[in-house]
Amino acid sequence: MSVIPVKPVLVGDNDPSKRPSREEALKAVRTLLAWAGDDPDREGLRDTPKRVVDAYGEWFDGYDADPAVELSRTFEDVQGYDDMVLLRDIEVESHCEHHMAPFLGKAYVAYIPQEKVVGISKLARVVEIFARRLQTQETLTQLIAEAIESNLQPAGVAIMIDAEHQCMTTRGVHHRHVSTITTRFTGVFKSDAALKDRFLKLAKG
Repeated sequence: MSVIPVKPVLVGDNDPSKRPSREEALKAVRTLLAWAGDDPDREGLRDTPKRVVDAYGEWFDGYDADPAVELSRTFEDVQGYDDMVLLRDIEVESHCEHHMAPFLGKAYVAYIPQEKVVGISKLARVVEIFARRLQTQETLTQLIAEAIESNLQPAGVAIMIDAEHQCMTTRGVHHRHVSTITTRFTGVFKSDAALKDRFLKLAKG
């Protein structure tokens, strides 16, 4: 079965061999600690560079994963099912590209199958892969929709993400409990207002 590649979120070369070394990353964290005004060699901070680099390796491991692979195993025997497939309340843990601050929330993903469906856990995994990269919430929403549309060729895709951005709640304007909602609709979800409304009502339950 052929796999249709997803347009990459990255700009430039993501060749792992061209990434800075772990030692360079550790030194960079030490520099930031010193720039913030603290002593990287004091007891409480001595192991902080290692912890930060390890955390970054987990937070951003989406760069090393391919959503197309997750969506490559599909099932064509769906007994004629052609209605909405909807996943609600998928956890989103991501970081914005502007301040590298977390934004946390939920994703709602739906599609109308035509000839094939995919395991529902794979849809959640696609959300996770893209979330574990640096981007805006708008870009995250778009990339999830593109991945599903490109690889499943459904009649339509609907994505909604509702998240709080810590770059807004913990700095700058300091407005807490303000959430950002982004949506992306393709195919029949875009052309059929009643279907779009049904998705939105089901998504928020």
